[in-house]
Amino acid sequence: MFAEPLGQIRVLDFSTGIAGGYASKLFADAGADVIKVEAGVGDPMRRWSATGSATSHRDSALFRYMHTSQRAVTGTPSDEGIQRLVADADLVIDSYAPGAFDEELSTVRHGSLVRLSLTPFGRGGPYQDRPATEFTVQAECGSGLRRGLATGVPYYAPGRIAEFVAGVFGAVGALAAVRRAQIAGIGEHVDTSWFEAMALTANVHLEIAHHLAGQPEITVPARCLQFELPSIEPTADGWVGFTTHTRSQFNNFLTLIERPDLIGREELADRRVRQREEVELKQIFRRYTQAHTTAEIVDAAAALRIPVAPVNSGRTVLDNAHLRQRGSFVTSAEGDFEFPRLPLILNGSAIVPRGPAPRLGQDDGSVVARIRPPVGAEPAARDRGLPLEGLRILDCTTWWAGPTSTYLLAALGADVVHIESLSHLDGGRTSGTQYAPAGEPWWWEFGSAFLGCNTNKRSLGLNLDTPRGIEVMHRLIRGADGLIENFSPRVFDRFGLGWEAVHELNRQLIMVRMPAFGLDGPWRDYVGFAQTMDQFTGLAWLTSFPEDQPRIQQGPCDPFAGAHAAFGFLMALAQRDHTGEGSSVEVPMVEGALNAAVEQIVEWSCYGKEMQRNGNRSPYAAPQGLYRCQGWEQWLAISCETDEQWRGLRKALGDPEWSRDPILEEFRARQSQEDIIDAHLSDWAEHRQLQECVELLLNHGVPAAAAQDPRTYDRHPQMVARGFHETLTRSVGGTLPMYRPPFTYASVRKWIRTPAPLLGEHNRSILSEAGFDDGEIEDLEVSGVLCSSVQSNGDRL
Repeated sequence: MFAEPLGQIRVLDFSTGIAGGYASKLFADAGADVIKVEAGVGDPMRRWSATGSATSHRDSALFRYMHTSQRAVTGTPSDEGIQRLVADADLVIDSYAPGAFDEELSTVRHGSLVRLSLTPFGRGGPYQDRPATEFTVQAECGSGLRRGLATGVPYYAPGRIAEFVAGVFGAVGALAAVRRAQIAGIGEHVDTSWFEAMALTANVHLEIAHHLAGQPEITVPARCLQFELPSIEPTADGWVGFTTHTRSQFNNFLTLIERPDLIGREELADRRVRQREEVELKQIFRRYTQAHTTAEIVDAAAALRIPVAPVNSGRTVLDNAHLRQRGSFVTSAEGDFEFPRLPLILNGSAIVPRGPAPRLGQDDGSVVARIRPPVGAEPAARDRGLPLEGLRILDCTTWWAGPTSTYLLAALGADVVHIESLSHLDGGRTSGTQYAPAGEPWWWEFGSAFLGCNTNKRSLGLNLDTPRGIEVMHRLIRGADGLIENFSPRVFDRFGLGWEAVHELNRQLIMVRMPAFGLDGPWRDYVGFAQTMDQFTGLAWLTSFPEDQPRIQQGPCDPFAGAHAAFGFLMALAQRDHTGEGSSVEVPMVEGALNAAVEQIVEWSCYGKEMQRNGNRSPYAAPQGLYRCQGWEQWLAISCETDEQWRGLRKALGDPEWSRDPILEEFRARQSQEDIIDAHLSDWAEHRQLQECVELLLNHGVPAAAAQDPRTYDRHPQMVARGFHETLTRSVGGTLPMYRPPFTYASVRKWIRTPAPLLGEHNRSILSEAGFDDGEIEDLEVSGVLCSSVQSNGDRL
């Protein structure tokens, strides 16, 4: 049966909005006692609906999804009664501006308290006090220029993605800090930045690739760099999405569309060639897709192991048979709508809400003091080491989602052993390798995706397709604390490394599995990538302009899944700390993406409103858009969420006559007039310098930003000031900027200890620590069970 692994944690949630709300939801549904603390009329989310459908007599669907299993009291951190609760808490979550209530929530004042702050730009740095919205944060961190046609207006990733990813990354940092506080009595301030979370999520690998290329002059728009064809294509009755990362997947796609003759055109394996021939190839592809239904194409493509998905909306995803069979949706306590469960399944039991969301102040006067669990270490033994020091995790992951989970755990101090082989290269090693020197035989050491999300790890090159390789794996499992993998379920089942077998080898080990679509259900063995999840869950449905087709979001689903897996591991670790027993944790990538798409799901389920694509506009701000300024790729982001910000915009523009129309005074009315407003803003911006516009608007309190190119992250003044990048020198690839997690600890100055490893770089040290003698290791090398890019003396081969 499902226990409550975080049942010994008490959390006070002072935050408003998505980021803090999602972090508190993760804790609450996993068993923590979460008390939402609200001032005045409460969290604005109680009254929020993206389609304007919320009513005054009931809290909104989005609020009730976000705050299940919680209690609620009214007050502020300075109130005497709330201070007593703070003194009694393990964790406080807040979204206050820097400087607000810092004394009342001080981790120095409250000893072993952990504080999780979630703000647009983090605390510290020149941007910390800037007015900001999700939209301007995405523009500032490079996400806004990642999408769109080469000659058109770029567009952002809708759905408040930056806030969701900040929430789950922050929750990972906070839960690790709480564990250390419970063991050693050491408090911590976990400072999480939406800006940094979205930078990591928007594919920082582009920046690493740019450095590998020698930082050439930027002449190609960022949105042209990761061209995908085929991607989302029209069918006889809707849209279908494909992902063809590998040559075999693309060849299988050509077989699917009945054009095997094109397989012989070797140059088509190069995406740059497909980009040049886009018009002709789309005509070929769409002659097939438009002649078949979405369901027919999905069945045929899946049989060929092509990553494929129907392009769902918030309405149609609720009808998916696979999700229904898996029980992926939960009915609200009031029975009036459905929402996705958390993507965490512990020992075969789904984590679902234990109770409804609370009414405003419903628990005033009823929250009593508790007996805090004793601190585990003697005061003399306490230090400020990283929270996961002393743990060893076997990392059998690939591409980006899985490695992100172990990247976080390694940064937090775990000894992460990345297990890989030359015969089945980590897909991250094959991504971005075009910058390897000409003729480089070990080109796999230049994969920009691999370099970014495998810092602080060691590498063991091990061939698991051999009986002796499996024997080595068994010995490693016996000495490990965790095993994390993200292959199709059939892969580890074929190795004989399912949960039952692993648990028999080591009763204390925590096994995290990250299948694309889960360990059961009709789609169990389907292959899926981040693009597939965009397409399947509704994220792509909302992305791009109304007159355009659905488009993928370029990145968020991978790190979102990885952060959930890291949280799942820490959740199971908290349980093991109390029971001594390891657990299995299933983290389906699709169910993580469903939670990122939740707003459109609950808008349909509760209110019967299907959200639609709207370019750079959003339900939360009006006006909002990207406006071209003087020069190449100079884009100004403006986003007004409040009437006060609109009045600031008017003043910045000189209060022109058109802006004085009384109808524009009210938010919903401004939304109805956005075509007119956009035309005037475009005229105003196009003859001005970008930075001049940004400074003018910020001085009037208007959220504004210069849309940045993601290849230049490391030069951004806020990232430089907050130390988001740490420079490392690697024996292959040279000196490169690498990124730390999108949270900081007050007690940690340096997060990246070692660069991403060469393949098999640590074979001997890892096996020696596992009890293998020199003779055994040499025999494994000679027999091909081990593989490496380095010689036994550490030199490159």
